[in-house]
Amino acid sequence: MRIAVVISGCGSLDGAEIFETVFTLLELDRNNVEAKIFAPNQKQHYVINHLTKKEVAEERNILVESARIARGEIQPLNELQVKQVKDFDALILPGGFGAAANLSDVAFNNENATVIEDLKKIIIEFHKLSKPIGGICISPAVLAAALKDR
Repeated sequence: MRIAVVISGCGSLDGAEIFETVFTLLELDRNNVEAKIFAPNQKQHYVINHLTKKEVAEERNILVESARIARGEIQPLNELQVKQVKDFDALILPGGFGAAANLSDVAFNNENATVIEDLKKIIIEFHKLSKPIGGICISPAVLAAALKDR
């Protein structure tokens, strides 16, 4: 079994929620499921100091930050092509505010939210092929935004 996991940085306030991501990856591994981790290779929407919980004037790359959780075993999201979806059994999106701000604009645009194009195409293809799609915490809102016209 092979699962695509898409994460959105490192840290619950501006990236992927670490517990949700690590526990997902741990359970997949404990069940002998191959996890392939992907993240967008682009700037985060904003950066939060997780100690003070305040925004800071820094720039961070989502892929680079996500690589911390993935221990370097990660690929840019744009390398996951629609035609490759057939090679995966499911898609999982852990939560964290990065899902709402980096993978989409759900955090800022409730009813008219959009999803970054690389991810939207993948979600739609998993849906078309009737493959399981899992969203944790805020991520179901990202999935709903991607599939709202379906």
